[in-house]
This record gives sequence, C-alpha cells and structure tokens, in this order.
Amino acid sequence: MHSDDSHKRDFSANARLPGISVLAAVIGALATLAAFVLLSLIHWFTNLFFFGQFSFADRSPALNTLGPWVIVVPVIGGLIVGIMARFGSEKIRGHGIPEAIEAILFGKSKMSPKVAVLKPLSSGIVIGSGGPFGAEGPIIMTGGALGSLLAQCVRVTSAERKTLLVAGAAAGMTAVFGTPVAAVLLAVELLLFEWRPRSFLPVALACAVAGFARSVFFGTAPLFPMQTLPPHAVALFSCIIAGLLAGALASGLSAALYKVEDLFGHLPLHWSWWPAIGGLVVGIGGFIEPRALGVGYDVIGDLLHQHIILQVAIAILVVKAVIWVVALGSGTSGGVLAPLLMLGAGLGSVLSHVLPGSDPALWPLVCMAATLGATLGAPLTAIVFAFGLTHDTNALLPLLTATLVAHGFATVVMKRSIMTEKIARRGYHIYREYGVDPLERHYVDEVMTRNVDTIDANVTVRQALDRYFGSTQQRRAFPVLRDGAVLGVVDRAMLDAVRASAATEELDTPLGSLLAQRSPDMALPAETCRQIATRLAIHGLERLPVVADRESRRLVGIVSRSDLVKLSLSHFEEEHKKERFRRIPMGTSKRRFPPVRKAG
Repeated sequence: MHSDDSHKRDFSANARLPGISVLAAVIGALATLAAFVLLSLIHWFTNLFFFGQFSFADRSPALNTLGPWVIVVPVIGGLIVGIMARFGSEKIRGHGIPEAIEAILFGKSKMSPKVAVLKPLSSGIVIGSGGPFGAEGPIIMTGGALGSLLAQCVRVTSAERKTLLVAGAAAGMTAVFGTPVAAVLLAVELLLFEWRPRSFLPVALACAVAGFARSVFFGTAPLFPMQTLPPHAVALFSCIIAGLLAGALASGLSAALYKVEDLFGHLPLHWSWWPAIGGLVVGIGGFIEPRALGVGYDVIGDLLHQHIILQVAIAILVVKAVIWVVALGSGTSGGVLAPLLMLGAGLGSVLSHVLPGSDPALWPLVCMAATLGATLGAPLTAIVFAFGLTHDTNALLPLLTATLVAHGFATVVMKRSIMTEKIARRGYHIYREYGVDPLERHYVDEVMTRNVDTIDANVTVRQALDRYFGSTQQRRAFPVLRDGAVLGVVDRAMLDAVRASAATEELDTPLGSLLAQRSPDMALPAETCRQIATRLAIHGLERLPVVADRESRRLVGIVSRSDLVKLSLSHFEEEHKKERFRRIPMGTSKRRFPPVRKAG
C-alpha cells in the first residue's frame, strides 16, 4: 500500500528565507563599502608613516627611505593599537576569524558597534605602520560586525543572526580578494557549522552582491592573473612532496605562533604593551628585508610570476615568518590570509628550482594554496581561492592534489587549526566535523509504534490505577481518548501524585476531567525525530502521542525516547560495524593442497 510521504523533503522549508536573503544582500553591499574604507585606511596610514604624506595612493612600505628609523615605525603603530584595545575594545586584538567563530558559537552572534569601528581603524594603523598582515581578517571581523548589528536591529532568531553575521564576513572577503565562491566555501568550512539552505543561500547572495559591487571600487580583473602550462604525469609526485612540505610549514607556523603567545603571556607587562614589543621585532625584520613589511600583495605577485631570485625568496620567507609569528603572537590586529599566501608562495618559489613535472611558476601557486588550506583547516576554500586569485585553469588538478595532501598531514599532526586553538585556550572546544543528524533525516511515522493500548476518558483515576498500573502493568504510559481524540497521556507517576494529594472521593474523577486542565503535548507524523527529541527535552517527557492532525487529534501511534535512541544505534553501527559480503577469489583451482587430517 502506498503511504503518503508528501511531507518528506530534501531540505526543510523556511518561509523567512526571502526576508533574510534581502537583509543579506544589503549587508553584502555594506561590507563592500567597509572593505573599500579599510583598504583606503591602510593606504593612508602607509603613506603617513613611511612617506610623511597625506595620500590614499597604493604604495609599498618597502620603498621607504627611512633607513634605520624604519625600526621605530611599527613600534609606534603597536603602541597606538595597544592603547585602543585597552581603552576601546579588547575584541580588536587578534586576526579576526577566531573572534568571529567565538561570537557565532558562544555569543549568540552578537557583536558590538565598537568592533565595527575600531577593528578597521586599528588594522589600518597596524598594517599601515608595517605590520606583516593582510586586510582579510579585519574585514571578516568588520563585515561580521556589520551583519550582526543589522540583525540586532530587527526581530530575528540567533540562527538567523548567525547567518547575517557570516554573510557580512564572507562578503567582506569577497570585496577584498574578488573571490566570491571561495568566500562562500570559507563560510561553509569555517563559520556556519551547518549545511542548510536557510544559511547557505543568504551568505551566497551576500557574496554575489559584494562581487558585483566590488567592480565599482576595485575593477573586475583577478588579483594575480597568470596561466601556467599543463602539468605532466610526473607532477603528481611533485604535488605530493609540495603538499607534505606545505603541511609541515603550516604545522610549524601554528606551533610557533602559540609558543610565542605563551612567551608574551609570561612577560611582567600589561598586554597593551605587547603589540609595541612585537612592533620592534617587525621593525628590525623590515630593516633587514623591507619587502616583508605590510600586506605585500606586490611581493606575492612577484613570487607567483618568478620575478624574485632564490636568495631573496628565502630571505623573504624567513623574515616574513618570524615577524608575522611574533607580531600576531603579541596580540595586535591583523589578518592571516595574505601572510600565509606570501609564505606559501615563498616555499613554492624555493621548490620550483627542484620539483619536476610542470611549469616552475606552478609551484608557488600550489604551495600557496596548500599552506593556506592546511593552516586554516579549509582545503576547499584554499583551492578555489587560489583559482579565483589567478584564474589559472591548468593549476586546478595540482592545487587539488597538493592541498589535500597538506590538509591530511595537518589533521594528523595538529589537534586544532590556527583558528580554533585560540578559542580552545579560552576554554571552548570546537568540533569541526559535522554530518547529517540521524534524527533530522527520519520522521515520526518511520519510528512510531502504531499498535497502541489506550484508556477511555470515562475511566476514573482509581480504575486506571487498578486495571492498567497494577501488578499486571504492561505499558509505562497510556494515551487517553474521548471519541477517538487524544486528551493526553497518563502514567503511574501522574496518578500516584493524584492519589497522594487528593481526597478519597476525588479518586473517582474521570481521567478526561483530570486531563482537561492540562494542555496536551502531541507529535505529528510529518515532524522530524529531531523536533520530537527537542520537545521531549523541553517538557521533560518520555513519550508523545502521535495524532493525524491537531484539529481532530485522531491517534495514529506513539513515539518514545527509546524509539529515537534506536536511530543513534543504527548510526553507530554504520560507522563502526565492519562487514564483508564478498570474497575475492585468489586463484582458479578450488584446492591447492589436500586437507590435513587430524591424528587419532
């Protein structure tokens, strides 16, 4: 017999999705404007600190003529930001993404207006004074703050507020780099902690709006356009080597960062002084290798296009790694993506002299993506991000291979990524694997008991205790019906409470009258088991009657907590029970040797 399964859907229905999507589109436009403001601040402070000019021109700090005085500039920037963090908001410290994750998972996606203002300003000062950071972390934090603030001005749930926060963060990344698809993947792999149309579609729409709006401020060309030659088959082994080395670099950088952070924590100074100390190290590194200062998009482009000789690439790689780890460990404000891109590209530039099988220009791009993916724990984001930055179609297969190898290496070696380690140190654990909840994919009509023993509403409390809850009791609880309609459920605890508190004559009260004072909790066949588990937990119940609809209340079954537990048991067996259904034949003859007979 065909059952009515019209209620079963691939995705849950959500009538609020159009409204949330409109808000996300507005946030996408606002985040693009915020990205333009942030980059303009970086350019303005760079010109002010290194060239003594009030200008928004895009100039590299490596072109400065300050000589040894360049060491002082990052110290000044660190002092200013330390004061801003101490007397403004401590939330501006760090690289932005962990703070966004913490707000999403543990702060109901609420962010303050101070963060929206102080984060881009502090990042502009730090990066403009030579800090070895990118603009993406601050804009992710700033865009997320804008999304959260707008969501706090309208009536939305915490889940919807999270969606709008992530929409702002991903749109900000899109505006800076022009990589909308990679920004959506970053949201999926790092920020949303779910895969649902209710969150994915608004975030994707915000990124699409930011991608189109970006052309007004930054044009439409990729940030690092390039096209390498198609790789040969031997490049597979080179990709594996590059992936392993990139994974080792990512693991080493993460371990070094938190070791430095621990060292700063032992200093007998208030944390507001730490960015100035980190700035001193940045200044010394900038004096040794000026191209390690600032965002360094020009340096990344030169590394990708093989415009830097081996000795200089090694110097940039070493100096950038040291000053970035020390500066970020000091708790200053800045992003991690651009530094990781430069460090990965530097590694690839060194390896391009020895790895065979492809165009030498391929390896800086491959190592760049592999280092990024392994460090963030977001391999798909890194692969698509590298493609979005270059539009190099020939590099897709090597990018896939090396990045997944690096990610696999990092997941084996590291317990947590550079993003989640900071949150774990604050006492929160984040488990980043997720799958379809078995309670979400099953409905009540699949697990409920259909043959149900019931009690008539005219039966009294005394009769029910004697007949159904005596020594021959067969069920823990029974639905009570009147003319086929459910009035509620009674169990021994409920009736014993009535017997203990009521006068003797009140034991002759019909169950229908007793339950008339209560609002019955019920389940519908079309509800998911997750909805029922939540309802049982909220009301402290063991089971619910299942009715055809809320109007008629016609009983069709009963669902209990034990029915829901069975689904988790089935899921456990799928994950852990090993089975083999076929044997692989090992030869053509049936028996190679005669059987051995037992003696005796």
